[in-house]
Amino acid sequence: MTDVAKRKDVAPAPLEWEYAPAPEARDIVRFEERYGLFVAGEHVAPKSGQWFATTSPASEEQLAEVALAGPEDVDLAVGAAREAYENGWSGLRPSERAKYLFRIARILQERSRELAVAESLDGGKPIKESRDVDLPLAAAHFFYYAGWADKVEYAFPNRRPRPLGVAGQIIPWNFPLLMLAWKIAPALAAGNTVVLKPAETTPLTALLFTDVCRQAELPPGVVNIVTGDGSTGAHLVKHPGVNKIAFTGSTEVGKAIQRELAGTGTHLTLELGGKAANIVFDDCALDQAIEGIVNGIYFNQGHVCCAGSRLLVQESIYEPLVSKLKRRLTTLRVGDPLDKNTDVGAINSKAQLDRIRELVASGEEEGAEIYQPPCRLPEKGYWFVPTVFTNVAQSYRIAQEEIFGPVLSVLTFRTPEEAIEKANNTAYGLSAGVWTEKGSRILWMAERLRAGVVWANTFNRFDPTSPFGGYKESGFGREGGRHGLEPYLTFD
Repeated sequence: MTDVAKRKDVAPAPLEWEYAPAPEARDIVRFEERYGLFVAGEHVAPKSGQWFATTSPASEEQLAEVALAGPEDVDLAVGAAREAYENGWSGLRPSERAKYLFRIARILQERSRELAVAESLDGGKPIKESRDVDLPLAAAHFFYYAGWADKVEYAFPNRRPRPLGVAGQIIPWNFPLLMLAWKIAPALAAGNTVVLKPAETTPLTALLFTDVCRQAELPPGVVNIVTGDGSTGAHLVKHPGVNKIAFTGSTEVGKAIQRELAGTGTHLTLELGGKAANIVFDDCALDQAIEGIVNGIYFNQGHVCCAGSRLLVQESIYEPLVSKLKRRLTTLRVGDPLDKNTDVGAINSKAQLDRIRELVASGEEEGAEIYQPPCRLPEKGYWFVPTVFTNVAQSYRIAQEEIFGPVLSVLTFRTPEEAIEKANNTAYGLSAGVWTEKGSRILWMAERLRAGVVWANTFNRFDPTSPFGGYKESGFGREGGRHGLEPYLTFD
């Protein structure tokens, strides 16, 4: 025993760190018992007469009742959007449109704490992610496209851009408010009006956004929100009064939408699934790479279309990397999304939890080796332990299918050429990551990776100025940056 350790005034090193609960105040947000549809600037009861409950995935408690829009409701929303487009919004001076977007951005910042709590309650994600990622990025997208609103003619030289008209937008449940911002901000900046359908399991922040529109004094009908299930989205896709559909969600649904719209002349962009490769070379900064791997797959419970769910590790560092990764997993805290110490929150729904469990079981059956750190899960709600699979073959379902949960598959490679071949051996092409100290290797890899976004020595970094989108079964079209304006414009 050292002299320092013998001293009575020196406390022994703790065997483990215990975090006292640090809950965010829930009463900062108040949900209505029942929400109608938002059409022409008013909350209205659905003509369908149908409602459904939205629940918290962390506690399974009902948060509110929400309208389920039918075909007549969608028709009214599209009509309101058309009237707003033709009678004011499309003819408004671009600098005036920009003012509304700036107002929305500022209000999102002012109400960010309230909206972050609502996002975590309704979706299950940790409050520190809602607070530090979703809300700042949502506001940043409105700020960014507000700046473009009066510069659209300069964005596309020698072309005469005009808005398309009414944009139908369907967003997923993993980033409800952020996806709303990705969709609505460029559409309004370009001079279009919007009918947006949020996901069935996470409609509440979209409904709170209607109050943001009221505060910003946005003209009635410029933004309309229709809540519901897949049938509501189908009514929106099929409506003849919609000029453009923007969809973010599963590849299966995206294919169905594309088939439905083929030959109709309706503009379409799709941002679909992914099975991203996170490629780690033996000259990387290993500890930095470990943090990037964790962020790449366990951020938002793995509910990320561009999640780094396939880890490709150069053989020479496989053992130390896996050892460090498993040790890091033991420090992840799973639990209450409103606790500021929580790293991994609740799975969004029981249906998604069942899907994750089914694919994890298939990985074990096919022969992969599973590791899950010791973890005490809450008794109520939908939870899954952060998971790593090693000894994974490329043919296994866990290496081919999108799990959309906190599950990582580890594979190995020897040469950069083998890494490229394995990384591109997927039906998807949304994102990838490369970890190496050599800039030339990063450029060589990025040139050959068939992915819309390639991160270098980082992962899951987003910025409103940077375009995002995929290839192959990950969809087509781009969101973000100047590229995100083009799908909402037509050119003379």
